[in-house]
Amino acid sequence: MSARGHCILSHGFESGPDATKVTALAKVAERLGWSHERPDYTDLDARTDVSRLGDVAARVARLQALAQAAAARGPLVLAGSSLGAWISGQVSLRVPVRALFLMAPPTRMGEAPPLQAAEVPTSIVHGWRDELIDAMHVVEWARARRATLLLVDDSHRLEANVETSAQAFARLLERLP
Repeated sequence: MSARGHCILSHGFESGPDATKVTALAKVAERLGWSHERPDYTDLDARTDVSRLGDVAARVARLQALAQAAAARGPLVLAGSSLGAWISGQVSLRVPVRALFLMAPPTRMGEAPPLQAAEVPTSIVHGWRDELIDAMHVVEWARARRATLLLVDDSHRLEANVETSAQAFARLLERLP
């Protein structure tokens, strides 16, 4: 583990560990002296017999195991996109984390509990035109937590704002002691 800490970067549903956004975050973490990993959840996303979002409980369990091991070694930051953001929030309630970075976080997700997260510094990037998650729900969630929120003119995938998201992640990491 690096001197600063470790980042676990979780991709969204039907994406992968080499996805554009988590790859951009990995480069930021490395540049700022943080070690990082990008778990692969594609095997769990393929389990459509569990739910239309794959095996969400197994995603949470996988991230929790990785996070517990990393937190035992030093400071930990969890980051994720969409379903990756939701599981990062859930795991932050069970494992000590220094901060959270959430991209296009689902505040509600079908039968699952609403988005929950530890009371730690939290930074969010969300698209005004997100076709899956209403921006105003994210605004309300962020407001209640006094989280840093960056709303951009983009859709759920934030494809036009990968660099903007990476810059927001860098600002979060730079603010941490």
